[in-house]
Amino acid sequence: MQFRTQRGAILNVTERTTRFSLISSLSDKRAASTGQEIVDQLYQLPPVARRSITFDRGTEFRDHEAMKNGLGTDIWYCDPHSPWQRGMIENSNGILRRDMPRKSDIKDYTQKDIEMIQFMINSTPRKCLGYKTPEEMFIQKLNGALEM
Repeated sequence: MQFRTQRGAILNVTERTTRFSLISSLSDKRAASTGQEIVDQLYQLPPVARRSITFDRGTEFRDHEAMKNGLGTDIWYCDPHSPWQRGMIENSNGILRRDMPRKSDIKDYTQKDIEMIQFMINSTPRKCLGYKTPEEMFIQKLNGALEM
């Protein structure tokens, strides 16, 4: 997600079925730094929680080989000019924009602010999840996968 000044950005990695989001600040949108932040965020999760990643066609995601090697994860790309293929992340970004409008400056947010926004998003019940929170669903999914 970009802001008005185009300096810095927010990386929003959202799990498809549970809507659980990991949000972090990026100092730039270079492929190497974006890829490293994705690896840092997802490496904390068990392998069952990071089987594949789907990106749009932004140049910040072109370092896919390093991400694939760092995580052991399949990488997929949406078709060009096809926002409906990534509707879930577009919706997630819309929810994030409630707290971080485009006209704001990324420098106005501390790491603690970003963590608080992430917590609020992941602890808000969603109709699409049967009024459970993304955090509850993510934990439930992980527990089910780890028991197999």
